[in-house]
Amino acid sequence: MNTGPLITPISQESLGVLIGLVRSELVRGIEAEIAAKGLDLRFTQFLILKRLAVLGPMTATELARSVELDGGAMTRQLDQLESRGFLRRHPHEQDRRALRIELTENGSTLWQQLTGCNERVLQAAQRSLSETESKNLHNYLERVLHALRDKN
Repeated sequence: MNTGPLITPISQESLGVLIGLVRSELVRGIEAEIAAKGLDLRFTQFLILKRLAVLGPMTATELARSVELDGGAMTRQLDQLESRGFLRRHPHEQDRRALRIELTENGSTLWQQLTGCNERVLQAAQRSLSETESKNLHNYLERVLHALRDKN
């Protein structure tokens, strides 16, 4: 498996390319951490488990939106995670047409193992930044995100 960068950045990449490269390296790092633990789990499945662990049970539609998957792709991921005993689907209390997705005890235990992977990769990504620079980077990225989401 090739673990090197897909694109070598030049000195002045566009913001979009740079953000894409950073995201790719974060994904690669988290998947490497997961593989080092001997777990067969892709980044998208990691995100699904993370969203459920952090935000609690939600519908498949809400979950798909939160991890940016279409309905078909989400169904396949949920089928795989459910067959492995990490989550379960159960009827929604208020909407009989919908299902709620929640972590099982095994899913919660798995997430506890994965939390460290996430933290190590994020710390490594910021190791060359001072605490102030790290806070500033976070602030700048939040502002960029808000500007992109602001339709006015």
